[in-house]
Amino acid sequence: MNFHLGLSAFAFTLISLLGLAWVTAGEAPRIVSQAEINTAIKKHGLLAGRRLEAWQKLVNDNINESEENKLRNVNDFFNEVRFISDKIHWKKKDYWATPIEFLSTDGGDCEDFTIAKYFTLKALGVPEKKLYLTYVKAIRLNQAHMVLTYFKRPKSIPLVLDNLNKRILKAVKRKDLVPIYSFNGDGLWLAKQRGKGKSVKGGTSKLKAWNGLLKRL
Repeated sequence: MNFHLGLSAFAFTLISLLGLAWVTAGEAPRIVSQAEINTAIKKHGLLAGRRLEAWQKLVNDNINESEENKLRNVNDFFNEVRFISDKIHWKKKDYWATPIEFLSTDGGDCEDFTIAKYFTLKALGVPEKKLYLTYVKAIRLNQAHMVLTYFKRPKSIPLVLDNLNKRILKAVKRKDLVPIYSFNGDGLWLAKQRGKGKSVKGGTSKLKAWNGLLKRL
């Protein structure tokens, strides 16, 4: 399995859309406000508030960790959330939840796991150019699936953060996945062959669900 890493010519960060300010080294950002926690408790109960508090603690505890530890701890944290289809959970064919919605309701599908990991790792200071939301075909399930891929260096083999196989493995070890396309705030790329990919004109503007998510954030 091989993913393409692309670097865009324009700088565009999504971290501000989460209400996060840039912080100095060693200082953890506030990723969820007390007001948001209180709202979650009113709508979904005390456990919803505790899950959001645990998310903030995850960031506080890992801000000075190595990227390897950040990847592992974030992956493990969100993989504890239950998997549930959009049709059952949101009564919609396809819905991309914000991390707060995902944790508050303790449920989501593959896109929700990936989105939550992506924004949390960005909040922990992992550069956006290393993180890609990647659509794949899950061969054994014979269906579309989304994972988060991490490139330590532009031409390195990426690591795959997944909710199906909860171990973080190199992409070449995930023979059960076939890459289709990947994206982040910088652009959209089609996966074609080993080490190559094609940039899609218009980039993430073509992803309606992604742009709808950003508006809600």
